[in-house]
Amino acid sequence: MKKTIAQKVEELILPVVENHGFELVDVEYVKEAGVYFLRVVMDSEKGVGLDECEMISKEISPVLDEKDFIEENYFLEVSSPGIDRVLKRDKEFSKYSGRQVEVKLYKNDEDLKTKQFEATLKGLNEAGNVVLIYDDNEKILTRKEIAQIRLAVEF
Repeated sequence: MKKTIAQKVEELILPVVENHGFELVDVEYVKEAGVYFLRVVMDSEKGVGLDECEMISKEISPVLDEKDFIEENYFLEVSSPGIDRVLKRDKEFSKYSGRQVEVKLYKNDEDLKTKQFEATLKGLNEAGNVVLIYDDNEKILTRKEIAQIRLAVEF
């Protein structure tokens, strides 16, 4: 299987990020309005501030330049996931079990009659499907049905 740019970047920078005690949450390589962005998202139990993002950016930039496998010019962005983080990796679904999440589906759900709602995250089942509690009922969705799932901001 051919590795994507994001996968190659992840392999290269993971040791740098982990060496500083951070968790690599996501790597994304996207084109927006004709401009390429390489986004690196990291987290830690203590949180991630601007100084930490700058430090990691300065350390991974030469690593990426040395390998020079990205043909297009791009902007490197290093950030924290924020309080309304998007959940993507399996471990995040178990880590945030019991939390309120905002769910956006690609199309209206037949039972819920909507494609956007809030629910309580229960986690993933054995098949890797997302298990939610909505109106005291268990709702199971495949990852393919979900456009985005993020932590709800609670005030």
